[in-house]
Amino acid sequence: MRRSERTIVVDADACPVKSEIIATAARFSVPVYMVASHDHRLQEQEGVRIAQVDRSSQSADLHIMNAIVAGDILVTQDYGLACMALGKGAVVLSPRGEPYTDDNIDYLMEKRHEAARKRRAGGRTKGPKAMTEEDRHTFQQKLTKVLAIEQEKHDV
Repeated sequence: MRRSERTIVVDADACPVKSEIIATAARFSVPVYMVASHDHRLQEQEGVRIAQVDRSSQSADLHIMNAIVAGDILVTQDYGLACMALGKGAVVLSPRGEPYTDDNIDYLMEKRHEAARKRRAGGRTKGPKAMTEEDRHTFQQKLTKVLAIEQEKHDV
């Protein structure tokens, strides 16, 4: 996928805010590229390109990393993918609108590692809280802010 325009790239398998991304991107005329395994059927829509990949554990992540370029905006819950995308110069948001940055990604990766260690030892860890309408609204506000800032950078 060769392109020159900023794109919102979505790790779409478990993304709970796909409709919010599409609506916000349309307001800014920014294309959306959703990547999901064949297990998740996505509908073609105007302004949205879709890539369906096989269901192996890292297929979507590898596809995203091959597609993403500096300046893109990635929406993912995956800390590892977020870390790699930051390294490529992408802006990265969680589906709750929390930015992944060079300042917080090491902490998040360490937290993920500790949770995995606890599970391997037979312990239990909590999953994420259920998404609320307020979470969706917050995400949309944060994405709008990121798009406005990025648009301002390129208009200067």
